Amino acid sequence: MATKIRLQRHGKKGKPFYYVVVADSRAPRDGKFIERIGSYNPNTNPATIVLDFEKSLDWVNKGAQPTDTARAILSSQGVLYKKHLQGGVKKGAFDETKAEELFTTWTEGKASRVEGEKSTLASSKAEAKKAALAAEAKKKEDKAAAIAAKNAPVAEEAPAEEEVEAAEGTEENTEETEG
Repeated sequence: MATKIRLQRHGKKGKPFYYVVVADSRAPRDGKFIERIGSYNPNTNPATIVLDFEKSLDWVNKGAQPTDTARAILSSQGVLYKKHLQGGVKKGAFDETKAEELFTTWTEGKASRVEGEKSTLASSKAEAKKAALAAEAKKKEDKAAAIAAKNAPVAEEAPAEEEVEAAEGTEENTEETEG
């Protein structure tokens, strides 16, 4: 029986949520499966991946073939790297302690990159919020100034109109005297 590690879709329309499952390759996408080994939520930023590392490593070692997306998930969690290191130990390239040391170093580096990405997203979100508040405050000030300008000229318009009428009257008087 050919087994595959693949995603099983759940969630509502537009908000997918996936289970990472081991299933017979002939079974339908959301149908019968052998074992559920994790979950993947692409709706969060960064995406949330919960994976049973030991079960997934065991299935990969047994020969289960991951689909493209499942391969990316397994790779990001280090399952495929661990399998690669175990292959090196079997071939005698290095011993078990060296493999564990390499994997630990990789895991720590991966964790620091993820934390850096999260902090960058949080800081950019805070900056965007600060910019939006500043824009909103400026818009509010502009609106208040416009209202003040609209209310203040009402008292000043009457003298301005009188000046215009007086100026027009003087122009008419000069035309009459010239003509």
